[in-house]
Amino acid sequence: MSFEVVPAGPSHGPGLLALFQRTGSPCHCRWWHFDGDKNAWLDRCANRASESRAELAARVAEGHAEARGVVAVDADQAVVGWMKVCEALTVPKLFEQRLYKGLACFDGDRSSTWVIGCFLIDEPWRRRGVARALLAGGIELARNSGATHVEAFPRRAEDVPAEQLWTGPSAIFDALGFTTVHDFAPYPVLRLTLRSGSAG
Repeated sequence: MSFEVVPAGPSHGPGLLALFQRTGSPCHCRWWHFDGDKNAWLDRCANRASESRAELAARVAEGHAEARGVVAVDADQAVVGWMKVCEALTVPKLFEQRLYKGLACFDGDRSSTWVIGCFLIDEPWRRRGVARALLAGGIELARNSGATHVEAFPRRAEDVPAEQLWTGPSAIFDALGFTTVHDFAPYPVLRLTLRSGSAG
């Protein structure tokens, strides 16, 4: 089973939507851009997932900053994996959460800091190195886009089912050189420095 990782673009839109459908994921990577609270979000996922689907389709088609990421495509060019990676300033909701709000590690100029938002991998492709390849591809995308740092928020816990590792398995971040800048179980803040610049 071979695959390659490439930056997500408009041509990947249909395949990306198909991936969300196959995996039964109603979020369509819109939580960080949703204005309502968690209850409103759960209602949307349960009853109006088509709204999130339409938003993702539109953002990918126009190359919007909210749809930045990398995809894993198989030999038939089907999208079998997705990782959201974008500028930190694109997802202010992430840093307004109770766990992370006001942390000193987020002080300073954030304009060149990128973040890993989430992973989604087709079930037959899990535990085949796709997540690590997506992370490596996302780091390269961030570096080529002028990022100085990439941050991640993986879940660190024992025996976590694959479907709950949507922020990525922590081992792949350790393997690719991320370090802990705020150790808060179960979601520590990790950071990889790409080049000199301020980020907390």
